Amino acid sequence: MRFAYEFDWSVLWRHPYGIWILKGLLVTIEVGLLAWIIALILGIFIGTLRITTWRWMRFLGTAYVELFRNIPFIVQLFFWFYAGPMLFGEKLAHQINRIPDLNFYVAIIGLGLYTASRVAEHVRAGFASISRDQYQAVLSTGMTQVQMYRYVIIPYALRIIIPPLTTEFLTIFKNSSVAMTIGLAELTFQSYRIDAVTFHGLEATTGAMFIYLFLGLSVVKFMGLIEKKYKIKGMVGR
Repeated sequence: MRFAYEFDWSVLWRHPYGIWILKGLLVTIEVGLLAWIIALILGIFIGTLRITTWRWMRFLGTAYVELFRNIPFIVQLFFWFYAGPMLFGEKLAHQINRIPDLNFYVAIIGLGLYTASRVAEHVRAGFASISRDQYQAVLSTGMTQVQMYRYVIIPYALRIIIPPLTTEFLTIFKNSSVAMTIGLAELTFQSYRIDAVTFHGLEATTGAMFIYLFLGLSVVKFMGLIEKKYKIKGMVGR
């Protein structure tokens, strides 16, 4: 039986398909970067709560991590997009659903909240790797606990956990592809869109795969430079 499929790699750059891929890539980068800002800031805060001496704050931090980490991201995304607006009441939910590009903002918030739970665990692990003597040494200078974490412990812990943070930064761009399920026209969505129009899904998805690969390698290279600059001798493997 003769294989009748005719390859057409020009769908990756021919008008308008090349523009679709470019737009999808820009949306993927936007969602990934903005979600990472949320994840990093919130993750540091939640991770700090998990090791404080105040029990109720540790409880809040633990509850957040266990809630967001143990529910699949796609389920969380569906919740925020379809059910989330109803939490604000029928009238306000109607106004929220009329926000232009709502799926874009939901993807950023949902991905940021989910990744923050994972970042928080890495931050907690970074704190655990610091000896109690260092905590006591900082407090002996007269700093309060808040000052200790802000000026000494958090910066030190972040330098230790750069490698696992690299993994999370890389993963956040890959997880952004799940947002196609709520209609966000990111890279994966656009590759399927090209397939639906041209019936050349092999070329479209292969192109998307290599773009994700290049994006991932760029993230690893960027984080590698940061790791090299801020690594603590004897604490970081590379």
